[in-house]
Amino acid sequence: MPSKKWTARDAKRCIIVPSDLDHKYSRGVLGVITGSAQFPGAAVLSTSAASATGLGMVRFHSSSGLAHLVLHCAPEVVVQPGPVTAWLAGSGISEKKYSDFTTWLRHRWFALISKQSVPTVLDAGALSLAGKIHQPTLITPHAGELSKLFKSRGTMVGAEQIEADPSKWAIKASKDFGVVVLLKGAYTVVADGLKIIELPKATPWLATAGSGDVLAGIIGALVATNYIEILNDSHRLAEVAATGAFIHNQAAVAASKGGPINAPAIVAAIPGVIAKLL
Repeated sequence: MPSKKWTARDAKRCIIVPSDLDHKYSRGVLGVITGSAQFPGAAVLSTSAASATGLGMVRFHSSSGLAHLVLHCAPEVVVQPGPVTAWLAGSGISEKKYSDFTTWLRHRWFALISKQSVPTVLDAGALSLAGKIHQPTLITPHAGELSKLFKSRGTMVGAEQIEADPSKWAIKASKDFGVVVLLKGAYTVVADGLKIIELPKATPWLATAGSGDVLAGIIGALVATNYIEILNDSHRLAEVAATGAFIHNQAAVAASKGGPINAPAIVAAIPGVIAKLL
């Protein structure tokens, strides 16, 4: 199978630098449906990470108190629905739609995704939409989540099997569901059909709560700024996903300096990492 190891030079190509003629709408607008009463921090981390990665606007979709939490940490976020150039959905939302009333409400917001057919990132509770929407789609599961998704579609495979051969199962998911797959782990891979992108081994300090929400926000912002390129080139989405994972790990390394980190520390390191790549 074709395989490529992703480098800083590759990542630089997927970072869109604004021109003097750009404004907040032309620089990419990310629609975000993340977080829930069970996991409210995911809403804060995903929107903060997206904003730190650089785009014109983040539109956070919520009819609950989640919007107040998001605005407290990122007052630049817009909490009114409107046109977007990309979607990020599912982080911090249970896949069990009827687990509680607020989760059910969050799943109802997912109906907006198909109404604006723009490149879309599906995480956690939105992974069940893989292959069911008609736009360029990236899913970002870890091995356990991919195992559940496979089982829901009739393929019985355990998380341990997926971890033992991530490239094989990422490719199968990409082909079976018609999506790009970023399979998270110590060795993260991105599958686009038969093509595989391999990311450098991640720092173990990334194994911390909220890290995946930060990754989703980084990738969401990059997809929103690269939306024209993605719509014109079917392979661009995989390259953007790999770039998001590369920045995520580099931000963790920069924040860590060899010691422990938390998710907000990763967010704070994102702009410096991007500046260094450029």
